[in-house]
Amino acid sequence: MKHYFLISLALLALQATAPEVEITAEPHHHLTLENKSVRVFNVDVPAHTDTLMHWHRHDYVSVNLGSAEIINAVKDKPPVTVKLQDGDTRFSLAAFAHVVRGLGDQPFRNVTIEILEDESLRHTTSPWDTKQAVKENEDRALEILHGGTQQIMFVKDAIRVSEFELQPGGVAPIHHQPGPYLLVAVTDLDIRSDVPRQASVATHLKLGDSKWLPANYSHTITNTATKPAKFVTLEFP
Repeated sequence: MKHYFLISLALLALQATAPEVEITAEPHHHLTLENKSVRVFNVDVPAHTDTLMHWHRHDYVSVNLGSAEIINAVKDKPPVTVKLQDGDTRFSLAAFAHVVRGLGDQPFRNVTIEILEDESLRHTTSPWDTKQAVKENEDRALEILHGGTQQIMFVKDAIRVSEFELQPGGVAPIHHQPGPYLLVAVTDLDIRSDVPRQASVATHLKLGDSKWLPANYSHTITNTATKPAKFVTLEFP
């Protein structure tokens, strides 16, 4: 407790004196994908290390890679300790600046997906109205697939965020996606994409890799590996 108190005091001092930088200038945030809709950063903060005080100017979704314990010190607020599990997926509302410190012996790693069109999407009617879905069908948040599951996590900024888990040979069935979507690998992935009337496409993604798929894309996803596969998708309207 004393150790945590001293760390909190140090972070409070850092909040007061640290220069603020944009997220693109924070050295623990590595830009891996950018288009008109998203900026994707792979974040890697070693244990007992601080990030710089950096800004989040856009709403974002974060997908944790591995378990970790951190102190989140938001500018002008008391530091908060957060424990994260592998695959934890969260939404954060902009704008704010903060410092993150890794605690324990595990690094803090995640994929941070900035929603660049957040202002317009906040006023967009989503095809996935969570409240209405729950009202119509209490089981709709969890879809049982052939050898796996799709857990609908939340709908924010008109974007539906889901977690898929597929056993070896498991299949996420064919669906037509009118808008584009982003796939984030929470484990190493060996998957096959089957598109009607087209050749199958095999894809290997490493833990933390992201893949952007275009709108009007219909396909199935099959786990061709010998280990379970886990990934998160962000479906845009």
